[in-house]
Amino acid sequence: MSRVLVIGDLHEPVAHPGYLQFCKDLYREFKCNQVVFIGDVVDWHAISFHEKEPECPGPKDEYKRTREKISRWHKAFPKARVCIGNHDCRPQRLAKTVNIPEEFLKDYNTLWGTPGWTWDFNFLIDDVYYCHGTGTGGIHPAWNKSGKMLMSVVIGHCHARAGVKWRVNPLKRIFSMDVGCGVDNDAYQFVYGRENDDKPILAAAVVLNGEPVHRMMAMAKGEKYHKSRFEP
Repeated sequence: MSRVLVIGDLHEPVAHPGYLQFCKDLYREFKCNQVVFIGDVVDWHAISFHEKEPECPGPKDEYKRTREKISRWHKAFPKARVCIGNHDCRPQRLAKTVNIPEEFLKDYNTLWGTPGWTWDFNFLIDDVYYCHGTGTGGIHPAWNKSGKMLMSVVIGHCHARAGVKWRVNPLKRIFSMDVGCGVDNDAYQFVYGRENDDKPILAAAVVLNGEPVHRMMAMAKGEKYHKSRFEP
């Protein structure tokens, strides 16, 4: 039976410092045997097409910091599937703007030092479709996607959306799950959203033989995963 831990958007090097421990605890609690990173494992703020924050590191320093943070995740989860998100593929997108073929770039495992990780845009496990969710939006992103695909889906991408919704017909039931994310909303990389009413929802999920379990991260002041309890 597949017991899949689903890890939300990390945007390293600025994941919440308690999020790794939260995910490790979920893996042990549910005796998981597979891991899926739902995408945007890295942020790549320095090479964004959007306005950049001057307090953030440049491309070389960001890469060094990110690779060090990714090594912690790789040590915790040496075997995993990784859904490629819109931030993960920023180098490829940027290269295309100057007509550089993707073959000229390092592959993801070489770039981040992650042997044992399989990077792809989507995965199918126990008839559940996992992808980052690039291009989705609205109040219920995963619900909208599952309606188009007519199957159970798990996505990330929309940081302020999280939870499970169901569809049922006489033949089957399908679910749609927005995982949430694991970002540190206090980081300069997210200053663009400081005034947004919708805040990032820190959460992760487990899918047990095709059945979803969504779990919020207890990260408020005084709670188990508050950032004051962890080194950055």
